[in-house]
Amino acid sequence: MTSSAWHQHWYPVAYLRDLDRTRPTAFTLLEEDLVLWWDGAGQIWRAFADVCPHRLVPLSQGRLNGAGELECPYHGWTFAGDGHCTAIPQAEAGATPSALRSSCRAYATAEGQGLLFVFAGEAAAAAAVPLPLVPVLQEPGWFVQDTFRDLPMDALTLLENVLDVSHVPFTHHRTVGKRENAAPVAATITSSGPEGFTALWQEGPRKGTLGSQSTTFAAPGLMWHELTAQGFARILTVVYATPIRRGECRLFARFPFQFESRLPPLLLGLRPLWLQHIANHTVLEDDQVFLHWQERVLEQRGRSGGAERAFFLATGADVYVKALHDWVNDHDGDPFPGQPLPPRLDQSSLMDRWHSHGQHCAACRGARRGLRRWRPLLQAIPWLALLAVDWWQTPQVLVVALLLAGAALVLAQRFDRWERLLLAGDGAPPRNRPD
Repeated sequence: MTSSAWHQHWYPVAYLRDLDRTRPTAFTLLEEDLVLWWDGAGQIWRAFADVCPHRLVPLSQGRLNGAGELECPYHGWTFAGDGHCTAIPQAEAGATPSALRSSCRAYATAEGQGLLFVFAGEAAAAAAVPLPLVPVLQEPGWFVQDTFRDLPMDALTLLENVLDVSHVPFTHHRTVGKRENAAPVAATITSSGPEGFTALWQEGPRKGTLGSQSTTFAAPGLMWHELTAQGFARILTVVYATPIRRGECRLFARFPFQFESRLPPLLLGLRPLWLQHIANHTVLEDDQVFLHWQERVLEQRGRSGGAERAFFLATGADVYVKALHDWVNDHDGDPFPGQPLPPRLDQSSLMDRWHSHGQHCAACRGARRGLRRWRPLLQAIPWLALLAVDWWQTPQVLVVALLLAGAALVLAQRFDRWERLLLAGDGAPPRNRPD
């Protein structure tokens, strides 16, 4: 699989629920700038090269006009869903500009399992390539928790991390792991080839208490772990790594459950999605800061081609990591061969949540607007309570006023904390807290 072969695949670019049908959205896929937009006439999401053929400005800065077509912000050239230009306001009567040169490049798009996919190559080749879906999610009865984030690391670095099951007890101690659950990982590769590989960990995590765990890597950008915890649930961890450019990818993480009881999904469903995303950020940041450094050290030592010399793969727990780099080396699986990584980011950039997630997430955008809308009222309640006490001057009013004022102050502090957590992490992983 050469780097150009990465362009012969479908990639998720957004959850459908996060896309706004009233405006165009920019995205970069394998260094190609795209504009995603809803074609009202065709009732389909479209993806164009984000460049107007007239004067090369980004169409993502434009708008959807009254006819539901994509309009360039510079001179008002307008494009239909198939990419052809439907209006050139500056054209003289009778003029016939070249239909080919006035058209936009249109990419193939498809929807599946709540995601919008874009085919990175020529649209004509897309029909022959299946969407990278998780087959078991086609079954009914799944309760799925989702998140996404733009990460400052290569797609391969992300995949190496999420395939490696042995890091969870240490890196994610106090979030989704516990150090005392660390144990040997006697996993075996059960199949491998250009399409990826599969693996089986017979004992499974938490020293066998959750049952056997299988792993699938569906090249080039999808993996999932699956296990069945008897008496509790069938559990998947699904990760898509969509390559944006060298040193940057978009993570789509999905946590599907088939619970044996109706109570867990009812309880989990009560938590707002944006609060779930705040919790997800904490887990992602457990290892984000050192993975950003790690891949630069590996680059200095030869990237995947030098991985076995650079790493000391001392135990069977490293079988997943070795299998991934074997796939890269055996099938030319590097999407950006020869391209250097960008300079390291500082910690504040690595902990940014708003630009890497929040501004693209409908739930988190809405939560921030709501927090800002209600904060003035909370700040006013203590003063209103004081006025009520001054007006009525009774013990009962005093007690109620004090309770309301106290609750408002506590909630206002909580609002402040939630907004800070929507914007950025603190860079202090829970695993490093004193025991």
